[in-house]
Amino acid sequence: MQSNSVLHESSSRRNDLHMNLYARSLSLCLFALTSCVAIAADDSAKIKGFSTTQPDKGPFVAVEGGFMVPYTETIPGTEISFEMIPVPAGSYKMGSPASEAGHKEDESPQIMVNVDPMWVCKTEVRWMEYKEFMGMYKTFKEFVFRDMRKVTPENKVDAVTTPTELYEPSYTFEFGDDDDLPAVTMTQFAAKQFTKWLSKMTDTQYRIPTEAEWEWAARAGSTTAYSWGESADEIDQYAWYADNSPDGPSKVGLKKPNAFGLNDMLGNVAEWTIDAYLEDGYKIFEGKTVKASEAIKSIETADPRVVRGGSWEMEPEDVRCASRLYSVDEDWKMDDPNIPLSPWWFTSDPSRGVGMRLFRSWKPLSDEAMNKFWEIDSEDIEFDVMSRIEEGRGVLGLADPDLAEAAKAVRE
Repeated sequence: MQSNSVLHESSSRRNDLHMNLYARSLSLCLFALTSCVAIAADDSAKIKGFSTTQPDKGPFVAVEGGFMVPYTETIPGTEISFEMIPVPAGSYKMGSPASEAGHKEDESPQIMVNVDPMWVCKTEVRWMEYKEFMGMYKTFKEFVFRDMRKVTPENKVDAVTTPTELYEPSYTFEFGDDDDLPAVTMTQFAAKQFTKWLSKMTDTQYRIPTEAEWEWAARAGSTTAYSWGESADEIDQYAWYADNSPDGPSKVGLKKPNAFGLNDMLGNVAEWTIDAYLEDGYKIFEGKTVKASEAIKSIETADPRVVRGGSWEMEPEDVRCASRLYSVDEDWKMDDPNIPLSPWWFTSDPSRGVGMRLFRSWKPLSDEAMNKFWEIDSEDIEFDVMSRIEEGRGVLGLADPDLAEAAKAVRE
């Protein structure tokens, strides 16, 4: 039989052992918790345009876990950069009432739209950025010649087509091709491929917007005909249009920005959206509250597709927040001598007043959703593109983070 002193000693040892185990467990838990917090913070730090602390100045949008903030994106392998601005979530009435001066039937019925936060490029896409994409045509051709970076069924999901060289540059560049002028005359398909190319190179989802997203960004919280008010009296401070632009579009960012900090949303060049144009306006959404990123109107033909914002060629009533323009391929490619007609370029006005702007969702979209913003959605367009590629007048190339280095290697 053990003595009390032995029992006491044994009990003390058990208590010491339990305490040691408890301390070790607590240390491990604290280490795991600290590691999780560090990993979460590290993941947050990897999100472009996100900060865990509120900025002292400048625009920001509060979101779960922190703040969306402006950021600058640089195209890999270049010194070309552009600025993305955070735009808040909200709800608004899309379209215009019949009482609005300049109202057209295709701007109705007005519908309620819920918008998620997003980043929007401060300016329209410039020739500076778009020419880098155009230059990929020769690079992809060189890859094919050297049997490099082959496009296969397995990796075709990352492939893009690039615009062919302009058949008649004097049309597109008649009003200049300065680096800071907005890029113009690209088709909606070319605009979509540009955003896919940029997205794959930067590992960041860029795209053209839905009509509903575009109008929210243009209105910047306003409910009036223009982002600055109901009257066009102040238009010269904010927009390039027919009366102040006799010599074509102007360099981006020279006019006052709207309340979201975005320049040239109205005027200068109209901007592509992902939507098809329907003559009855927004009737398919009548009586519904729709989500801006999903309220997409689709068709199976190459046109008509919607561009928004009006251009340097247009009157004030056509650069209202609700005004709409739609593509007509037969007219916009009237002077194209190619057969089949180019799927990448327009050759006739008003396309010299048509450009694009980059959007990015706060929460990344699914691959399926992004495909709607990037890929061919019409048999007509598919026929034109594949015919060009088969004839050697077009080319497919892989867009990925390694493209910049590979392009540099073949250009040297």
